[in-house]
Amino acid sequence: MRREKNVETFLGCDADYESSRIVLYGAPFDSTTSYRPGTRFASRVMRAESYGLETYSPYQDLDMEDAAVFDGGDLELSFGNIEKALSDIHDFARGVLDDHKLPFLIGGEHLVTLPAVIAAHEKYRDLCVIHFDAHTDLRDEYLDARLSHATVMRRIWDELGDGRIYQFGIRSGEREEFYWASEHTHLVKFNFEGLGDALARLNDRPVYFTIDLDVLDPSCFPGTGTSEAGGVTFGELLDAALKVIKNSMIVGCDIVELSPPLDQSGASTATALKILREMLLCFERPFIRPEMV
Repeated sequence: MRREKNVETFLGCDADYESSRIVLYGAPFDSTTSYRPGTRFASRVMRAESYGLETYSPYQDLDMEDAAVFDGGDLELSFGNIEKALSDIHDFARGVLDDHKLPFLIGGEHLVTLPAVIAAHEKYRDLCVIHFDAHTDLRDEYLDARLSHATVMRRIWDELGDGRIYQFGIRSGEREEFYWASEHTHLVKFNFEGLGDALARLNDRPVYFTIDLDVLDPSCFPGTGTSEAGGVTFGELLDAALKVIKNSMIVGCDIVELSPPLDQSGASTATALKILREMLLCFERPFIRPEMV
């Protein structure tokens, strides 16, 4: 696996591999996108646009200049061979986990989460998943395909089983998906109500944390392939994401479904970048400026 820094890195993510606890990598893949494609461009555009963002966070009084994050660049993924693309993501994530580091994936469509979760589950057999999203993603198949961004959480359930997937912010899906979730996952509609109780139940169990950015209301995040009105605000998502990081043992995570071509204003990319910066700083929080924590 690649251990040399990418030529262009996310702002402040220029540490070497050996000294880093967090490894960023992009999965530019959107071959199963069901409506509007473009998420394959997210990680590349985010790197370029990140230099319009300060390294300092007034939210947490922390600075990326004090962090140690490695940016491994984008994986070279096959767009015509879904299984090969997913296998390559899995192998990279597993390599990072074997080196006792945190793999942080930038999608891409939501299907890229599946191989990253499988890699984490191979190492942590009691793994659970926390999932922020507008959509249930629990269809057994979509357009006769079992591998799709519309089926990703169902395929993750195939891997993990009942009671190990916690879904929040969900406001879209087929009736059968919601009924199925009531028996097999922990699903909270519309918001993050009960997140604290879920984190208490998870206690010290390993967690994979996945954020589909369309959990945000499209009024503040229009740059996504399948917008759904009625989502959470930036502040609500930021507070919930930091709460998860501070109160659970995360062993892998991702943010997915930014599609920069669908928001020429750049506002959606800027929003995704700020979420990314704050998450990275929260992960690094015990290691930088301890007197401020």
